[in-house]
Amino acid sequence: MVFNLPVLLTWLRIAFIPLLVFLFYLDRPWAPLAAATLFGIAGITDWADGYLARLWQQESRFGAFLDPVADKLIVAVALILLVEREANIWITSATIIIIGREIVISALREWMAESGSRSKVAVAFIGKLKTTAQIIALIFLLYNQTLLGMFPLREWGMVALAIATVLTLWSMVQYLRSAFKA
Repeated sequence: MVFNLPVLLTWLRIAFIPLLVFLFYLDRPWAPLAAATLFGIAGITDWADGYLARLWQQESRFGAFLDPVADKLIVAVALILLVEREANIWITSATIIIIGREIVISALREWMAESGSRSKVAVAFIGKLKTTAQIIALIFLLYNQTLLGMFPLREWGMVALAIATVLTLWSMVQYLRSAFKA
């Protein structure tokens, strides 16, 4: 197993998950901001671990495995928390689509790797856009309040979640097409 700063940042994202759940349910006025901030920091570490691994030439097979696992875990947990709190069809539908896509694409990558065609389903730019939209949406929805009395972050979060959901479907179609090209 490899231990370097990029891998430790990935582990940190996983370690944030129970703290995110705790902050989400904590009945304090500052807790939504703390949960949203923690999720935002996790989003920054998602970018930083890959950037630093490439910059310092510390890329590893273990890091390449762990990074998407950490991403999927923290996003899924945040979505499930929101489904429980909101109990509405839009967030529930987006959650089903986003988590379902991650399961399908993870299975597809595993299958393609076994057949020696892993590069056909490498991460594409659309996946990076999807991830960015998800992070923005989840930060805003976890905060769930108006910022400075004038910026309706919850509403912006719902728009960002809709965009993330469309990008999720679009990227899944692109990955499936790439995998099954004749």
